[in-house]
Amino acid sequence: ARVKEKQSRKTDHSDSSPVSPSSASSFEMLDMESVPAPYQEVQPHWFFCRRADDDTSWLPFSREDSDKLENACNSSKNDVVVAVDGERYDVRVKERMRYAVYWEQAPTEVRRCTWFYKGDKDTKFMPYPEDFSKNLEDAYMIAVTLDEWKRKLDFPTGETVILHNPKLIMQYQPIGMQDDWVSSPSEQTRPRTVKRGVDNVFVEIPDGESEKVDHLVFMVHGIGPACDLRFRSIIQCVNDFRSASLSLLASHYKRAQQDGQVGRVEFLPVNWHSALHGDATGVDEDIQRITLPSISRLRHFTNDTLLDLFFYNSPTYCQTIVDTVASEINRLHALFQQRHPEFNGAVSVVGHSLGSLILFDLLTNQRNGSQVPSGELCNLNCGTLEQTLNRLGLQQYLETLQAENLDIESLALCQDSDLKDLGIPLGPRKKILNYTEALRPALGLQVPPQTAGENDGNQSSRATPQQSQFHRTQSVTSAVDYEYFDVGIGQVSIDYPQLAFQPQTFFAFGSPIGMFLTVRGLKRIDPNYTFPTCKRFYNIYHPYDPVAYRIEPMIVSDVDVEPMLIPHHKGRKRMHLELKDSLTRMSMDLKNNVLGSLRTAWQSFARLPVAALPPVDEGESSIESNIQETQESSVSAEQTEQPEIKMGMLNEGRRIDYVLQEKPIESFNEYLFAIQSHLCYWESEDTALLLLKEIYDKLGVAFEQPQQ
Repeated sequence: ARVKEKQSRKTDHSDSSPVSPSSASSFEMLDMESVPAPYQEVQPHWFFCRRADDDTSWLPFSREDSDKLENACNSSKNDVVVAVDGERYDVRVKERMRYAVYWEQAPTEVRRCTWFYKGDKDTKFMPYPEDFSKNLEDAYMIAVTLDEWKRKLDFPTGETVILHNPKLIMQYQPIGMQDDWVSSPSEQTRPRTVKRGVDNVFVEIPDGESEKVDHLVFMVHGIGPACDLRFRSIIQCVNDFRSASLSLLASHYKRAQQDGQVGRVEFLPVNWHSALHGDATGVDEDIQRITLPSISRLRHFTNDTLLDLFFYNSPTYCQTIVDTVASEINRLHALFQQRHPEFNGAVSVVGHSLGSLILFDLLTNQRNGSQVPSGELCNLNCGTLEQTLNRLGLQQYLETLQAENLDIESLALCQDSDLKDLGIPLGPRKKILNYTEALRPALGLQVPPQTAGENDGNQSSRATPQQSQFHRTQSVTSAVDYEYFDVGIGQVSIDYPQLAFQPQTFFAFGSPIGMFLTVRGLKRIDPNYTFPTCKRFYNIYHPYDPVAYRIEPMIVSDVDVEPMLIPHHKGRKRMHLELKDSLTRMSMDLKNNVLGSLRTAWQSFARLPVAALPPVDEGESSIESNIQETQESSVSAEQTEQPEIKMGMLNEGRRIDYVLQEKPIESFNEYLFAIQSHLCYWESEDTALLLLKEIYDKLGVAFEQPQQ
């Protein structure tokens, strides 16, 4: 009956007279699902391939990036390059390859995806190659247009695809292509599920990133090539931190994003380990020759990781590390400015573990006032000698310098004595030298060697301000203002390069700075000391981190101040910490008020506001009054728990040490989670939110705590 009704409906449709909807039978209404929908072209979505440890996965681009790639693909231009993923990657559409912009990474394949498959043991759908997908789409179009299903497609590689109906399409593997371990016939013939279009597969398409960048952050790693327990690189860990920051911006700055006040913060990794252990230094080969053959894996781990600490305390390799960090930061900064010419935000730096010590030493050796605005620096870099002198108001010395065949690069290498020999007076010499100091990093030039004093550079002796001034002139670590320290900070005797910008804030994660300063002989940091070019400093650590040390006790030694507790990103404290505090308060109240212990304990546990307590009647016992007084004194003591203390100028008078809240499971065994605690910062939403609050508070944008 169903077939006859379908045939009669086909006959009616072929008739010249149209069929009225009212004349359709109830059977026809129930059978409308069998009427084929008109063919609509599949909407493609672009994916990129990620290969790691013999595992291949395909990840989707955001809808914005996918649309840009689709438009470029349909363009008549040849070899179109499209910037994707926040402009950190470039896709060459014709090649179907994706290239990293800021760091070294093997190119990855890009695919325009329309059809997907998944086997029984697969966890996610995989896209077919583009030519395979085109054949499937052509067959699907014919099947829909003619309303003819059960179509069988045989491919040259042996696969067979059967289009049973629009919602059931299966792929069958040839017997020869089955895995060797598959034995039963049922497993050999088990088909793959085939889906058409990205909307029909379970895949999470990421949100697109804002084109507006509010702030730029460079992140420097610590010892070794791996940054977490999964042995991932600094690139992967920074990707996680960036993703966490984007999620927090969407949740904690939602209204500001909607109003266009907030764009995003860009985080870029700074890798120095590969340069130290590369072929240029040859240090790995030298170390390998003297390494014992026993316990080879442990010795390899030691050579590749722990030895970085010793390398940093060697003048030879410390120079390599510091030069690499500074030049890489300057390279990334210049490249970012080139790709984001509209960017006018500030720049901050983050250092993890040893990376924080490298940045600390680098920032203490910056020369205040030597930097120029980045825009001027770019113009100077591209300008001629004449343009440079015109900008400095020193046009009258153009002929003098041209007579010596000087160009902009050779001028940047000149020292004071060279300019003096040319007869240039002191004032113009200072102008030129001050300007070229900031230019050298952008040109990739080394700082001219200084004349070393008699000091060995490893430990500075106590000096008067006059001696300190002399010491600053002679020492290669000249930029440190030693009069602010009890003793010199004991940095290795090297030439510290200059950054091409002035960082707004320095964030240290799990940092051993305090320990290294103490071991170098530094007893205290003068409250008036600040980095020459960076006015803000945060020391962020996990309470169980075995590598982290505090900074504040070195500034304020006469007061025992607890570190600032970093709020949980969902608000308040973690529940187990609140319970712990409540129990502590309860025990204190039990001790201080024996007579009213039971009620006082309950009140301290609930911690109700004083105004919410019932009023005291005249006939009420003195015990009740005593309880209320105890409650009031308890609240007032709690309010004065953290007195505001000036912490010197290292963070503009604000607090420096910030401690994360441990997770409930971590509190059961501190030692078990010690190593993990040192590596937790890359995925810590609490840490990411602290950075965002510091960055956007400076921009006058307040965050909003989302409703739970």
